[in-house]
Amino acid sequence: MKAKVALFKGVFIFAAALAVAAQIGWRLFHMETPIFEVMSIAAVINLLANTLCLALLYPYRQNDVNMSSVWECSRNDVFEGFAVITAALSVWVFGSGWPDILIALALLFLFLRSASRVFRRAWRDYRPAATMS
Repeated sequence: MKAKVALFKGVFIFAAALAVAAQIGWRLFHMETPIFEVMSIAAVINLLANTLCLALLYPYRQNDVNMSSVWECSRNDVFEGFAVITAALSVWVFGSGWPDILIALALLFLFLRSASRVFRRAWRDYRPAATMS
């Protein structure tokens, strides 16, 4: 059951990657400079909350497939918070939406890599359980 839940979380991470890809596509055809103040405030709040969650999860990150997938999601959230802060500062410095797009590409890669790791570990744990039934 834990492997099934982890597979489901892998689907959610992959869906996040698809959402980032869609946003990149949208921004490429509708280029505008994001409002860096709003990005910054939301990112700092997000980063603080997710860093606390990550710290709480740290001791349990390798207990089982389910906890490792939760750890992966939380770690992605922290990276995303840093990425959005970096994007907001870059948008402010350069007065352009391109830094936001470039950082979104990096997040897309992170989410795809993360989904792949969660899928591999969950599938590895699920397959032996499925053959025993």
